[in-house]
This record gives sequence, structure tokens and C-alpha cells, in this order.
Amino acid sequence: MAEAEPAKPTTSVTAGHLIGLVDHGLQLVGTGERADLRKRLNQTLGRLKDPSVRVIVVGEFKQGKSKLINALVTAPVCPVDDDIATSVPTVVRYGDPASAAILVSKADGDGSDEGTVERQPIPIGDLPAYVSEQGNPGNNKKLIAAEVSLPRRILAGGLTVIDSPGVGGMGSSHTLTTLTALPTADAMLLVSDASQEYTAPELRFLSQAMRITPNVFAVLSKTDLYPDWRRVEETDRGHLANLAPDIPLFPVSSDLRLEAARLQDSELNAESGFPELITHLRTEILGKAQRLQRRSVSQDLLSVTEHLRLSLQSEVQALENPQDTPRMIARLELAKSEADDLRKRSARWQITLNDGISDLIADMEYDLRDRLRRIQREAETAIDQGDPGPIWVEFSKWLEERAAAAISDTFVLTSERAQELAAQVAEHFAAEDVTLPEMRVSDSGDVLDPVDVMPDMDDGHLNPVQKVLIGMRGSYGGVLMFGLLTSIFGMALINPLSLSAGLLLGRKAYREDQEARLKRRQNEAKALIRRQLDDVTFQVGKQLKDRLRLVQRAIRDHFTEIADEHHRSLTDSVAAAQKAATIYALERDARISNIKAELRKVDALRRAAEAVSVEVRDVDGLKSAGAQ
Repeated sequence: MAEAEPAKPTTSVTAGHLIGLVDHGLQLVGTGERADLRKRLNQTLGRLKDPSVRVIVVGEFKQGKSKLINALVTAPVCPVDDDIATSVPTVVRYGDPASAAILVSKADGDGSDEGTVERQPIPIGDLPAYVSEQGNPGNNKKLIAAEVSLPRRILAGGLTVIDSPGVGGMGSSHTLTTLTALPTADAMLLVSDASQEYTAPELRFLSQAMRITPNVFAVLSKTDLYPDWRRVEETDRGHLANLAPDIPLFPVSSDLRLEAARLQDSELNAESGFPELITHLRTEILGKAQRLQRRSVSQDLLSVTEHLRLSLQSEVQALENPQDTPRMIARLELAKSEADDLRKRSARWQITLNDGISDLIADMEYDLRDRLRRIQREAETAIDQGDPGPIWVEFSKWLEERAAAAISDTFVLTSERAQELAAQVAEHFAAEDVTLPEMRVSDSGDVLDPVDVMPDMDDGHLNPVQKVLIGMRGSYGGVLMFGLLTSIFGMALINPLSLSAGLLLGRKAYREDQEARLKRRQNEAKALIRRQLDDVTFQVGKQLKDRLRLVQRAIRDHFTEIADEHHRSLTDSVAAAQKAATIYALERDARISNIKAELRKVDALRRAAEAVSVEVRDVDGLKSAGAQ
């Protein structure tokens, strides 16, 4: 064990101070038998050494997302032009020197290595060829993302900005992809230009996104292009207030910011609106993430010190009061047996988890089917009211958008229900301040990939020759029948009466054929819709179940580790107390002195962790008071 005491708590806890506390905790745990506690502290140390705070920038096509990021970091990292749109997410983070890379999914021919990611460095100047629709239309290069590292002060604190592809119409499958990236982000920035107020799809997307990540803020872009932007800003603030009263909106001009950076003009920079946006990013987004990180580190250290104290305290009590050792061992044995119950699969938390997952799978499968059935009924009603042939392309796009919206609703609901289930399982550990596991149930951006596109359908258009032939087929019988009847009266086979009858019957035959072809197209369209939605239900339902099974494993492994830690600490305490009862008096004093020295180190680390927790709580209290 190391002899160094942890550093005294300072008035402002830095990342280096927290790393020092965790390192001291690792020294106290040592390389002994408590590998579980060492694993927890190593994970904490890993989070501290990678303090990335991810902000995903979302919005419809051509709203100024890429230029906003360029203006934020004052560098042309994201390709921008009137005919250029983003097709691949671009991750902008701190790095010196500046560099760029693309992330490519690699798989062998048998698919055994599917899911591995290869990072390939590229020149920064070649980035548009990989991330834009012009250079990589529809992401046909199958890239996962592009990464850009820049030596910028705004990024030095761990801020990572993600330029997402435009979500056309906010209802397409691209919207589902964007929503699935939100659980991995610390905040979401919605960009909408000042040409008009928020559209209904934008507000619906924002409502969905807030259910996944409540840390949302908005930007009104291109204020330099639209003189009436203040009216749009006021209207947008009203829409945001109806969703949540605390969503900030920042009107900005990226062009003014870039021009201010070129001219080194502070007044022009202030006029661009970016100083307020940057202040919010630093104080609210980065600051809040750092406070959450400190709270998490404090909880991990407090939990580890509690486990260490339990064993050491039990042994020192047994050494100092040998007459009470049997009674203390009995108490520890009872607590150990209770902890042992938590480890068994028949424990109450396991039953809650298994029953909850079964109910969740059934409920979410029903929810998905119910949403898609409503879309099917709505589509069939629309088909019955008209001819689907001429508008089939638009109708297929509408169906894709409605299905994607329904799937995103189901996955958002699934994410919420999974968090509720984790909280229910955590209630069985009420005696401990347990954390909830991180779950990625909404990570489903590829759920529609296995679904084939909607097949084409005949638009029902007939050229003049086809129309004449259909009419002639119907009129032939009328001409012949009436010609034979009139021939009894000495008239020719082809006469005005037979021709008139042929025209009437030909027109009737054409209308009947038109109605039959319309009915056939309507039935064909309904069959295609049912087959498409059945395929969506099958593929998405399978992936939904797979995600929920991963959730079950994540919750099970998370709480099993907690139960094992508790059980291991109690087992060590019982063993330490039993060992203390057999130590000779000559050795007892030396052992008591060593244990108390270790306890002082553990208590010092605990006080330092408590000081971090108190500071975070005080800062949160001051911010709450200031908000009021």
C-alpha cells in the first residue's frame, strides 16, 4: 500500500485533482483480491482521461448546420455550398496538429468481423469528397463518420461537435438515424434558418428528441439574410416555450462570424450572436457535463471506500474487542447471506428484470404493430379515394416517412421504458446509492436497412392508340348485333344505327375497362403496402427484440457487479473477523496499528470524495437559485 495521503480538497476541483484521487484509490485497492473494485476505478479513470462532451447539430437540409460549425471553430472544416449537402456525420474535436480521418466499417467475406471499425487518415482538403452528397451521394462509400481534429481553444475543454446529415422533411428514415445518435450525445443543437418559423415536422422531431436527451438548445441561423428575423425569433420562442420553458434560442449569423474572424473585428463578432452561443456551450453544456462527471467520480470513490472500510473496520473491532467477535461474525454472516441472495438468479431483482423485459418486449411489439396498422388503414383509405398509379412515387415516399416516424416513436418509447425498468431493478438495492447502467436501446439507425424499397407500379396511363383499341373491342359486338337486326329491314350491315350502337357500347366498354384497371391498381397498391409494412414489422420487430435483449444483459451485468461487490466485501469482512480471533496478543497490537493506518488513508480519501460531492451540490444549488 502506498503511504502518500491524497491531496487536500481544493476550492475548485480540477480534472487533475480527480485523477489524483482515483489513482490514490487504486493504490489503496492494490493488486490484491479486490479486482472488482480495481475494475470500477479503472473505468472511472478512463472516463476522466477522455472528457469528451458531444454536441450533435441537427436540422433539415440547407439550414446552415455546416456553416454554423465552421463559424464556431473559425475554420472551413465542413464543406459548404448551395449545391452541397452533408451525407456523412462529421465529428469535430480538439487535436494538434490539425488532421482528418474517415471511419469505415470492415467485414470479412463471411461476415465474421462485421461491426469492426477501421480509421483511415485522409488529407483535410479531401474531406468534401467523403462527407458531401456531391462527393459521396447517399453515402454509397458506406462510411460510418468522418473525424476532424483542430487546435481550437473552444474545443480544448473536451467539446466535440457533430455535423449530422440533413433530415429532409424531419420525417424520413434520416430522422430515425439522427434520433438514434442522440443517446450517445450530451446535448442537441437544433438549427433552423430565419426564413420561416418552425414547421410542424421540426417541432415533432424536437419533442421526440427531448424524450431522449433533455439537454436541448436551438439556433436561428442566417439572420443576416432575412430582415424580418426578429419576428421569426419571437414566434419560434413561443413554440419552444410550449414544448419546454427552458430551451434557449440563439439568433446568429455565421457569415458575420467568419468575416469578423477574418478582419479580427470584435464588434462584428458581437453582432453575429456567437459570443452568447459560445458562453452557453462553455457554462451550461461543458460545465454541466463536468459537474456530472465530478458527481460520478465522487460516488465511485465513496462506494469503493465504503467497501474497503467494511473489511478493515470488522478486523480492527475483532482485534480490539475479542469478546464481541462471535456476535459481530454472526451479524456479518447474516448480512452475507442476504447479499448472497442477491447474487442468485432467483433473487427478487432478477425476477423483476426478467418479468419486466418480457412485458417490455410484448408491449413494444404491440406498440409497433399498432402504429403500422394505423398507417396501413390510413393508406388504404387514401387509395380507395383515388387512383394510386399517377402518384405512386409520392405515395411511396409518404409511406416511408410515416413508417420511419412510427418506428422512431416506438424506439423512443422503448428507451424510456427501459430506463424505468432499470430504475425498478435499482429499487431492490435501496440500501445503496446505485447508479443506473448506460443503455443504447435507441441505437437503431440501420433498422430499415434490410427492408427493400417499395416496388414500382403501373401508373395506369394509356396512349391514344390503346384507348381506341379498347373502344373498338367493345364496339365490335354492338355494330355486328345491330347491323344484323337492321339487315332484316333491308339495311346494310354498316349503317348509322349500328354505328351509333357501336359507339355507345364502345364507350361503355372503355369505362368498364377503366374502372376494372383502377380497381386492379388499387388492389395491387394495397397488396404492396401490406407486404411492405409486413416486411417492416418483421425486420424492425426482430431488431427491437435484439436491442431489448442487450438491455436485459446490460442491466443484469450492471447489478450483478453491484451485488458481487457487496457480497465480496461482506465475505472479506467475515474472513477478517475470523482471522482476527485467532491472532496472538503479540501480533494483535502491530496488526491494529497497521489496520488503523490503512483506515486513516481510506477515511482521508472518503473525505476528499465527499468534498467533491459537496462542491458539485453547492454549484448546482447556486445555479438553481440564479435561475429562480
